[in-house]
Amino acid sequence: MNNKVAVLIPCYNEALTIEKVVKDFKAALPEADIYVYDNNSTDDTAKIAEKAGAIVRFEARQGKGNVIRAMFREIDADCYVMTDGDDTYPAEYAREMVNLVLDKKVDMVIGDRLSTTYFKENKRPFHNFGNSLVRYFINTLFSDKKNIVDVMTGYRAFSPLFVKTFPILSEGFEIETEMTIHALDKNLLLESLPVTYRDRPEGSESKLSTYSDGAKVLLTIFNLYRNYRPLKFFGSAAALLFIVSMIMFLPILSTYFETGLVPRFPTLIVSMFLLLASLLSFFTGLILDTNAENSRKSLEIMMNIITSSKNKGSK
Repeated sequence: MNNKVAVLIPCYNEALTIEKVVKDFKAALPEADIYVYDNNSTDDTAKIAEKAGAIVRFEARQGKGNVIRAMFREIDADCYVMTDGDDTYPAEYAREMVNLVLDKKVDMVIGDRLSTTYFKENKRPFHNFGNSLVRYFINTLFSDKKNIVDVMTGYRAFSPLFVKTFPILSEGFEIETEMTIHALDKNLLLESLPVTYRDRPEGSESKLSTYSDGAKVLLTIFNLYRNYRPLKFFGSAAALLFIVSMIMFLPILSTYFETGLVPRFPTLIVSMFLLLASLLSFFTGLILDTNAENSRKSLEIMMNIITSSKNKGSK
């Protein structure tokens, strides 16, 4: 049976490079359908992509997350390869990425730039620092055993199981971080493939804002940690509140045992409020953790249904 492969290229003003990207991936994966989703470009990106042989579609909602949401909803394939339209990711690795999905049943292949040429090629030092910082947070907060090297790479391959069960909430460049956290939380099969990275050619401008998009990525990590690990999130807050409460309360208790008096009522009242807040935070974490566990169970059932349907359709 011939497997259907789709190459997904979200684009915004990439007229300078999109022709080369389309042709490179057509040469690397001649059996694949190349989809270019134009995200309100003001140049000739769409025309150039279509002339190069891509299937061009349009997404009016601005932002990379919105584009990928449309791609994942509209396109059906046995393997999806996602890349950027700025010619920073060589197409020569696409075949190996596809084979990992189709043959080894990997749910997401991560094109790892950081282990190869990224820090040498990338000319924006704050981007280098930001990638390292995000990698630290992801591996500390979400990865118990797996060491994810490159969290924010735009070069990935996916199984249909990942694509059709991934709830996309982000609108912008934080989408790659959301993908990684989702895969770790749902125990999907991940594999990193080192790929070379080359900086944008002269005249091509990055759409990524170092500070504002970096802040959005960190906020995404914070929100997803609260949503995916609620007991740890609210439990940590509860522990901190409890410690502060005890620091304030124990001297008052000691004075009471020694003298039979309670001389600092305001401090006692504040410590009790903090203790109450600690208990509320802890039980909030317990309740939300139960909800998160039920959500994982529901997704697991959905994945089983999707897999069963696909297996029946392939017979």
